Amino acid sequence: MVEDESREFPAALAAALAGGFDYDDGNGVDFEPFPEFLSAGETAGWFRSWTGNQEVDGACFRVFGQDGTGGYAAFWLVREGRGLVEQPVVFLGSEGETGVIARDLADFLWLLAGGVGPWEAAAGYGAEEEEPCPDPVREAVAERFAPGRRRGPAGVVADAGAEFPGFDEELMGLTR
Repeated sequence: MVEDESREFPAALAAALAGGFDYDDGNGVDFEPFPEFLSAGETAGWFRSWTGNQEVDGACFRVFGQDGTGGYAAFWLVREGRGLVEQPVVFLGSEGETGVIARDLADFLWLLAGGVGPWEAAAGYGAEEEEPCPDPVREAVAERFAPGRRRGPAGVVADAGAEFPGFDEELMGLTR
């Protein structure tokens, strides 16, 4: 479990989410970042509602934003003894879509730099192309905070899914 329970975003995530995202009538990125991580209570309430299971609390997630339908993007605190920025990034959609979309924050920065948001990555919209619609502002953020880690969205999503192939089944095992 990650020890830092601060609701403040790491600097790299804050920089990548600054300014929000342009949905562009369905041609942009469908993502609305929060100003800080959801509280433990908010996360528990959402996760219990999402799973229909009152025995879970979602403590393994640090939620930082949502898509237009209310699906959440979060760090999944699964790597024992590793810091928050080393944890995978996941998407849990309002209609049950799920997916590990980045192996860590550095990969997530490059996903955003490629013009792909959490929902698009989980749903396969835009992530299948190597450089669908690069975002120069977020590309500069990725270069600053994750130099030498440049990757296209397709590679980011494929590697995340390959490293955590049981994520969907694990979540479905918690639903009622």
